[in-house]
Amino acid sequence: MSSMVQLDPWPADRFTTGVASSACERKSCCVLPRAASCHTLPIEPNMARSSHLVVSSATALLLLLLFLSSHSCRAASSSGKNPTAVVLPVRKDDATSQYVTGFRQRTPQTPVTAVLDLGGATLWVDCDPGSYASSSYARVPCASKPCRLARTGACATSCVGAPSPGCLNDTCGGFPENTVTRVATGGNLITDVLSVPTTFRPTPGPLAAVPAFLFACGAKFLTEGLASGAAGMASLSRARFALPTQLAATFRFSQKFALCLPSTTSAGVVVFGDAPYAFQPGVDLSGSLLYTPLLVNNVSTAGVSGKGDKSNEYFIGVTAIKVNGRVVPLNATLLGIDKQGVGGTKLSTVAPYTVLESSIHRAVTDAFAAETAMIPRVAAVAPFRLCFDGSKVGSTRVGPAVPTVELVLQNEATSWVVFGANSMVAANKGGALCLGVVDGGPAPRTSVVVGGHMMEDNLLEFDLQRSRLGFSSSLLFLQTTCNNFRLG
Repeated sequence: MSSMVQLDPWPADRFTTGVASSACERKSCCVLPRAASCHTLPIEPNMARSSHLVVSSATALLLLLLFLSSHSCRAASSSGKNPTAVVLPVRKDDATSQYVTGFRQRTPQTPVTAVLDLGGATLWVDCDPGSYASSSYARVPCASKPCRLARTGACATSCVGAPSPGCLNDTCGGFPENTVTRVATGGNLITDVLSVPTTFRPTPGPLAAVPAFLFACGAKFLTEGLASGAAGMASLSRARFALPTQLAATFRFSQKFALCLPSTTSAGVVVFGDAPYAFQPGVDLSGSLLYTPLLVNNVSTAGVSGKGDKSNEYFIGVTAIKVNGRVVPLNATLLGIDKQGVGGTKLSTVAPYTVLESSIHRAVTDAFAAETAMIPRVAAVAPFRLCFDGSKVGSTRVGPAVPTVELVLQNEATSWVVFGANSMVAANKGGALCLGVVDGGPAPRTSVVVGGHMMEDNLLEFDLQRSRLGFSSSLLFLQTTCNNFRLG
């Protein structure tokens, strides 16, 4: 038998707890954790297509990955020399605006494409029959320490069918979630070889291997809504078995990573560990980042969570928002996180644009409109509210010549200043240029979700050991982009 939870349609506020019912599906059987609850969370606009959360048992990067096939891996456990840093290439998928990466996994090594996610609990990939073949995978036993650390409380007790990654007995269970569509499923936790590059540019280098990287087995249907060719999602969260923590533990480098999202189909990068932040031409940002604390939301924001679980996502303490240097009047209590885990500001790579609670959205767009009264308007282009005639907007090194938007952090001297390249969106072929913020509704779980577009061509350092976020503001000021990062 298996357990399945199907929740009611997404409510307008907070969350609902589902009730498990018995069913058997996809041959694999899973026991749901007693303390687990399944939360329905509000869908941010343009982030999801599904209105249900289901818990049940059970091409894109080829150019960037071609060089991987010509280099042998060195296992961290046997080489005697751990790399000081490893990297993942990133590109932006035009069709979905998702950020896609690639690595090699399994035996024999197979290129795998996955969507990057600043949330989630771990890497998950499609393990349906025919989708996953490897001679080196191993189950995570239910009574093992990794299973206890995963804190899912779930165990696959029996499976009818031929043994496979998705069908194993006495195997720790997880709940891989597609955070784009907000659909999750039960799946086995297993380990296998994972290999990542040790250099980015100017030349390809050897791969570094994690012999037993823990990840969750998803299902084919879970990849719906992801970029074409994606077999799953790669978590960059603060969770115990997300990529940053596992890679740091394996290679014994600092538990931090830097994220540089590309604005086009050119390459960006995620660099894990200790590396100089060097860009062509001759730009080194290693000592010039501004820092703000990373906050912990004490209430989980995941689709499936246990009682007392904290959020794995990255929150920052925005205290005010400015437009053109002027403070926007808004309800500041929305910027804090309350005891129910509602409110605050988080960073998301699966939200293509920044999402604001309705009253904050109205205040910011009204302030921006007042500061740009001299620029001719055009009809709004969904999902945006405020659009201009792009032919009447000047250009600068950092994008369209429009007022800045500032996220004021712990004090007035620490602000994330957003320039035109990251605040404005070319919304259609007719030349409309829109303020790239979206109305998230009157009662979203998180008041401000900083989306991918606002982070593009900015270097962000997530330092988990010091619990702080470093940020550079736009690299365009320095006449460089994420595509120009160099390592090796």
